[in-house]
Amino acid sequence: MQTYPDVKLFIDGEWKNAASGRTLPVTDPATGETIGTIPHASREDLDAALAAADKGFRVWRDTSPFDRSKMMRRAADLLRERKETIAWMMTREQGKPLAQSLVEIAGAADVIDWFAEEARRTYGQVIPSRAPNVTQLAIKSPVGPVAAFTPWNFPINQVVRKLSAAVAAGCSIIVKAPEETPASPAELIRVFADAGIPAGVVNLVYGIPAEISEYLISHPVIRKISFTGSTPVGKQLAALAGLHMKRATMELGGHAPVMVFDDANVDQAVSIMAGSKFRNAGQVCVAPTRFLVQDGVMDRFTDGFVKAAQAVKVGNGLDAGVEMGPLANERRIPALEELINDAVSKGAELKTGGRRIGNTGNFFEPTVLANVPLSARVMNEEPFGPLAIINRFSTLDDAITEANRLPFGLASFAFTSSSATAQALGRRVEAGMLSINHNGLALPEVPFGGIKDSGYGTEGGSEAINAYLDVRYVTQLG
Repeated sequence: MQTYPDVKLFIDGEWKNAASGRTLPVTDPATGETIGTIPHASREDLDAALAAADKGFRVWRDTSPFDRSKMMRRAADLLRERKETIAWMMTREQGKPLAQSLVEIAGAADVIDWFAEEARRTYGQVIPSRAPNVTQLAIKSPVGPVAAFTPWNFPINQVVRKLSAAVAAGCSIIVKAPEETPASPAELIRVFADAGIPAGVVNLVYGIPAEISEYLISHPVIRKISFTGSTPVGKQLAALAGLHMKRATMELGGHAPVMVFDDANVDQAVSIMAGSKFRNAGQVCVAPTRFLVQDGVMDRFTDGFVKAAQAVKVGNGLDAGVEMGPLANERRIPALEELINDAVSKGAELKTGGRRIGNTGNFFEPTVLANVPLSARVMNEEPFGPLAIINRFSTLDDAITEANRLPFGLASFAFTSSSATAQALGRRVEAGMLSINHNGLALPEVPFGGIKDSGYGTEGGSEAINAYLDVRYVTQLG
């Protein structure tokens, strides 16, 4: 019988309590019960983590990429070996169905393997010189200690991209993991430690997010930050990083449009997008949200999507057959209710859902709104929950105008059988990612990031490691 652990900080190769002895509770979102505690890091703990990261960086930057890669591959193998235990912890603390927790962990292991290979391919350049006795080199070197800040919706996935890229590049890192979902990211850190990563290279803290971010970002030891979270907070942290001339990667909020054209395979679009919308109870930054459906298939798509939403089995993520668990915290329920009530008051049609389920846990019905006016808050604010909007459009230009209307530009989706339409969307849709006729996002080998108010930089693909590397020029005569 597995039990949920009391999580500790990980600093300089040791698991420890906070110096002050302070703790924060961890709550199961399916039952509302307190299941564990985490240490509340103080300034003393942060100073210890900074000193450890500084020391660890001096060791790790001189460790060969070949050896870094071997240790990372070992970490990936350990993560796969421990997936059942870690998935149970993730479902207890975050709420998602156990099957989705297992998929997240499997994907994280693949991310580690991907960056393990990238570690061995951080090539520089030999630049042809103008004189035969001059050598010109562009050398890539690790930027330095990194501070990473991650959210609760994907407790391992959001950490592993930052952690793996930093470690692969030769950087040390301090991870400020989410207080709501602390145990599963702690187990991710553990597999790196058990794989042989030297003390100080990887560190883990918890506490008050604003206090930790302000202190770490402004500290001279930290040379880069990576943040995943809301756009307002991301802008504040990016401004702080800019004040101290520190490199930043920002993966911020979205409001993903889905364009379904008359020539699309409607059944396919409904099946793929309903699964994507209600995965993790819609608490996904790239979740499809604004469904823009062409006139000719509007009724068919709406009917099919509503039926798919009504068929979703909601319950405790540890129970067999459950497809959608609870919202991760209680404050999401009134937030969703306010968005739904506002939309209906402005003329939107509530096709299904819209209510909390029961009185225990943070369960909410899969919800579909149709014909929602642009003035409704939900058309302008990311709902971050199991809430879909279905509106109609007439022409390609109409669809693209609405898709690009908001300042966000993270993910977007489209369904069409026309290559001309697909090419036009690829040129004109303002989003960091566009997936046509399937959901092809978030693989380790492809870019992952947004534009506009959804941030900058990528946490996937061959470009991702570059954010953790400086390019230095060395030239020699003779």
